[in-house]
Amino acid sequence: MKRSLLLFILCGLSLSAFSQTSVLKESLSVKSSILGKDVHYSIYFPADYDKGNRRYPVLYLLHGYSDDETGWTQFGEAQSIADKMEVGGETTPMIIVMPDGGVSYYINSADGKTNYEDFLTKEFIPSIDAAYRTRTKREYRAVAGLSMGGYGTLILALKHPDLFAAAAALSAAVRTDQEILDMPMTNWNNTMANLYGSMNVEGKGRLSDAWYKNSILKLVETTPVDSLKKVRYYIDCGDDDFLIKGNMALHAAMIDKKVPHEFRVRDGAHNWTYWRTALPEVLKFISVSFHR
Repeated sequence: MKRSLLLFILCGLSLSAFSQTSVLKESLSVKSSILGKDVHYSIYFPADYDKGNRRYPVLYLLHGYSDDETGWTQFGEAQSIADKMEVGGETTPMIIVMPDGGVSYYINSADGKTNYEDFLTKEFIPSIDAAYRTRTKREYRAVAGLSMGGYGTLILALKHPDLFAAAAALSAAVRTDQEILDMPMTNWNNTMANLYGSMNVEGKGRLSDAWYKNSILKLVETTPVDSLKKVRYYIDCGDDDFLIKGNMALHAAMIDKKVPHEFRVRDGAHNWTYWRTALPEVLKFISVSFHR
């Protein structure tokens, strides 16, 4: 009898634990009038989302160049990492939204064809707040991302401090003016021309108004300190990453402006192994911002 009772209890506990798993929905879509198309996104709900009417803080997690809304879930193991951190009491329960940014760098392109920054700030975030039980004040909204998504993270936080309480940039595509000038023409034409200018431009012609409006280092230099300090910043880049120079320049620029931030250089390169090991610390950093 006692053994049967014990088995019943253990079975009940197992079922309870199973019922408390998180939910991940991939490749949903939202219509965008700004972009003139449907935009896909994936969304992670914490384990107790369906158990009540509680509202949750939100992390917008941005992918890198050539990935899509499934990058963080398929390669970054975001769901299992977030589950483990929450179960261990290391993070607060949060909704994680992962939009498809294409190759937009999350900005309004110079050619006017892809106004992704406007889409995300004016359409996408309001649509997520309307569709799900989010906490809509900036104190409960954060942004993070890797590579192109790290750049997008910084762009959104620097330009829209009224929307985000915290920003965590991993291996961010931060480039100095000299790196833009020295970029091979093939790279410029393939990735940068539509964003900042036009094809086959050489020399200082690349340092256009569009570039300076979206240069992370120029934004830090020209944005008032009080505005910069509205957001908590976390910057992490591997010591073998080809983007380390720009990230170190960003660190130095923030020191010069006396902007509080956390800066990490760890052993590693520009790959998913590095970003998977970075995500737990990002989630902890973001959680601190959400605590009151």
